[in-house]
Amino acid sequence: MKLTTKGRYAVTAMLDLAIHASDKPISLADISERQVISLSYLEQLFSKLRRQGLVESVRGPGGGYCLSRGAEVIFVAQVIDAVNEAVDATGCRGTENCQAGNMCLTHHLWTDLSNQIHSFLSDISLADLVSEGEVQEHTQRQMGKTNTAELLNFVSE
Repeated sequence: MKLTTKGRYAVTAMLDLAIHASDKPISLADISERQVISLSYLEQLFSKLRRQGLVESVRGPGGGYCLSRGAEVIFVAQVIDAVNEAVDATGCRGTENCQAGNMCLTHHLWTDLSNQIHSFLSDISLADLVSEGEVQEHTQRQMGKTNTAELLNFVSE
């Protein structure tokens, strides 16, 4: 079982947006550069995220995207769902034709696992991820900052 690139990139981009959230919108070009994700791919993802109400777009000079609400009320599962991804541990993608057109013996086990993973991701907000030490260290490396206090001040602005 694995989450596809679309889901992983959507969560990564939304986390980047949450980290760098400020009074001004963040351009997809900046996210693309920091996270090494194709700009055209980000445009496709953010179109879906905007339609699902997770981000807002600002046009014109200095435009870009911002979170539509606080990072503490946007959850990882919402981001994955918004880009039409499913966390699916079944071998049949939920179609119940696992074994020669029939449901396999362990289908319900893998369905239950998928539901547990979705439930787990529904309890993790972007703010939870922003506050993790590893995320802060990674952000610090990306920004070239060496002072953790500066980073924490930057993230909390």
